[in-house]
Amino acid sequence: MYDRQLLLSGAKRNAVLDLHEVKRYGLDSYANADYVTIYGLRPEDWYAKGIRVLGRTAVECTRDELADAIGRDVARTLATAPRPAGVLVIDPFAGSGNTLYWLLRHLPGARGLGLELDTQVFQLTKQSLATLGLPIELKHGPYKSAMAGVTLPGDHMLIAFLAPPWGDALSKTSGLDLRRTTPPLTEIVDFLIDKFPENPMLCAVQIYEQVDSTSLTELTARFDWSAVRIYNLNVPGENHGILLGTKRWVSTGSTTTLTGRLSQ
Repeated sequence: MYDRQLLLSGAKRNAVLDLHEVKRYGLDSYANADYVTIYGLRPEDWYAKGIRVLGRTAVECTRDELADAIGRDVARTLATAPRPAGVLVIDPFAGSGNTLYWLLRHLPGARGLGLELDTQVFQLTKQSLATLGLPIELKHGPYKSAMAGVTLPGDHMLIAFLAPPWGDALSKTSGLDLRRTTPPLTEIVDFLIDKFPENPMLCAVQIYEQVDSTSLTELTARFDWSAVRIYNLNVPGENHGILLGTKRWVSTGSTTTLTGRLSQ
């Protein structure tokens, strides 16, 4: 069976999947052969264009339905901000780059920058972006050093999609502990706040349906405004969402809580 465990920790983790394996994963895990739909394309369509993914990328990538929903919420939130002179959208853990693709679709005129540490993932994603002619810059290396030369005028908005590897941060009993991602999300947010001290910021942090409440409180304390969105795209208990957080401005959007889904 091509399930999540096989592709994350088995022999297929760092292997390039063929189309049959991609579709088998979707069928075995979600009863949907087209589950790994990325860049607006079904598996057979992106595979036919020469796009390839590793086993772990098939599991970890933000598929179209979720990435589209995230892009829409980010765009709605940005619409409540003072109009910036420009927008830079970054993903410090780009993976397939699919979330950046959807964010830019919903943010016309924004510039996209992806960072990827893993050499193999970087090479495959760079090839995919070139194949599709997507206007996304991709840098290779740890997110801090890869951003060393990145500057932004003070009147530009920084939007950051933050989805670092979860590793053992996700527990079946207590949910997602945002302090145990690799690296911890508070470290990433603090770095961005310090690196761009004049820029208004909007962070979209990928979260799980159940989140450790203490870790959520520690992270939201960094922001001037925050809200949570959970997307009911999978079966109950297996849904993802985002924490939206602003710095140096306050959104007029509504706040949604995680009532009944927080772990103490």
